[in-house]
Amino acid sequence: MQNENSKIISNGVMLNSYPDSIGHKLSDTVNMLQNEAFKDVFSLFYVLPTFFNSDLDRGFSVIDYNLNKELVSKADLIALEKLNIKLKFDIVLNHLSVNSPQFKDLLLNGEKSKYKDFFINWNTFWQENGTKNEDGIVLPKEEFLTKLFMRKSGLPILKVPFPDGTEKPYWNTFYQEINYKKITLSDLHSFQKLSNLDKEDICKKINKAIENKEDFSTLSFDNNDNLKSDILKLIETKKTFLGQMDVNAKSELVWDFYEETLAKVKSFGCKILRLDAFAYLHKEIGQTNFFNKPGTWNYLDRINEIAKKNDLILLPEIHAEYGINLHDEVAKKGYQIYDFFLPGLMIHTLEKSSNKAIITWAKEIIAKGYKTVNMLGCHDGIPVLDLKGKEVNGTYNKGLLEDTEIEAIMNTIIERGGRVKNLYDPSGNKISYYQVNATFFSALGEDEKKLLLARAIQMFMPGIPQVWYLDLFAGKNNYAAADKGGSGGHKEINRTTLTNKDIEEGLKKDIVLNQLKIMRLRNTSNAFLGNIKINNSNENELDIIWENDKEFAQLKANLTTCTFVITFSENEITTKMNF
Repeated sequence: MQNENSKIISNGVMLNSYPDSIGHKLSDTVNMLQNEAFKDVFSLFYVLPTFFNSDLDRGFSVIDYNLNKELVSKADLIALEKLNIKLKFDIVLNHLSVNSPQFKDLLLNGEKSKYKDFFINWNTFWQENGTKNEDGIVLPKEEFLTKLFMRKSGLPILKVPFPDGTEKPYWNTFYQEINYKKITLSDLHSFQKLSNLDKEDICKKINKAIENKEDFSTLSFDNNDNLKSDILKLIETKKTFLGQMDVNAKSELVWDFYEETLAKVKSFGCKILRLDAFAYLHKEIGQTNFFNKPGTWNYLDRINEIAKKNDLILLPEIHAEYGINLHDEVAKKGYQIYDFFLPGLMIHTLEKSSNKAIITWAKEIIAKGYKTVNMLGCHDGIPVLDLKGKEVNGTYNKGLLEDTEIEAIMNTIIERGGRVKNLYDPSGNKISYYQVNATFFSALGEDEKKLLLARAIQMFMPGIPQVWYLDLFAGKNNYAAADKGGSGGHKEINRTTLTNKDIEEGLKKDIVLNQLKIMRLRNTSNAFLGNIKINNSNENELDIIWENDKEFAQLKANLTTCTFVITFSENEITTKMNF
């Protein structure tokens, strides 16, 4: 058996889910892990950030880093510790919720707030390098605007209403949600010259526009159009909003907050800390504001010093084209890196019955000594942008796949029901696809043999294997949840909550039990603490062996038939498993 620290750092298998992905709260997942079927399967658990208090983007808009008591209890943490399962959490470095104590204080006290500089006033940031438009928003000069890396169409701002009646634009790279409460007849009581019939008509028009998310300025109030300006002001009083507000890392208060947060997550049992959206943290005029250099490195070094004080291992999360070589730069600094290349490579490998691309990547990991965390599915989509090549300083660096091969992966997943997430330029034009949202099982055509082989290959790849709960139970695309989620609901296709009955029934299925068997081997065998070798084989085969002293584990797979054999030794006894 592996010792505990070796499992954590090197090869322990990691579960990934929300606190309420199974049952109703974290205790239901703990109960599952206490089941004999899960004995020795997991050493790590990446609990997504609804573990904390949050309000948008399924946890990634953090209000504060206290326990979300609706989903999590201290008893859960004690139980996980007894199972020798260490925890991985997120700190969302780039932003906090509008409902965070810091932003609420800013809204309440304005310029007098202690947190006046904790967030980024867009106009203040660009005032010397742009001009105000008719809406009072500073438009950066063209040479700066065209450089900005955008995660959504339009400017990355949220106009925030202050108590003095003014609205100010604050930097908002990621999600926002603006809603309006419906108006009633009593809301129109100050319009004394209006008859009740007029009031009813106005209410119907406004509430219909709210339901249909129409532009209120286009509404006509017929004979009462002279009151339109006042009516529109009334509507604005009904506005509610959520948003992930970018923090200003030039403020020492932000770094005080990071200090406090890292100490707090350590107290919850955190061993690995994922740095979500860290590449957007550093802001500077004239740069893309995505992984600005050297600013991002300076911030990363500073957060790493805080992490060391708390015995935390940092895992910077970054999506970028392979051809940029950012993964290599981050790894050379000594950090663990996410293997966002494996999911797309795995689908390509199994759909084309070709080992070439995945072996190329595996050999790079081995040769360069990358410390990776890999996955098949996760709470986000299946990355495709990451596989691309990129021109850097006039030289084109090849990707792990050709663009035509990446398009083939996308088309295959979309034909099987996947949804697409894109990137945009400042004018709102699509500039690139980003990821495809689907369960990994559905992306593989809901073929159990492919899913099981994909899991086996993942377990034999170098790095820490992270397992999305829904993949373990061969979850299928949830179209109803994706549709219900609206424009931002594409991710819900892969986030179906499993009931305790689903778990019970799943544990009767071979696809679940066989995955658990392979994962248990990876989690416990000393062979995976040794050296990995990829043996020569035909293009439609894979032959990977791990060796450590007298122990070994070997995977021999046929990529055409999706059949495979795992042979391993323990205490000088050799065992063979045929799948």
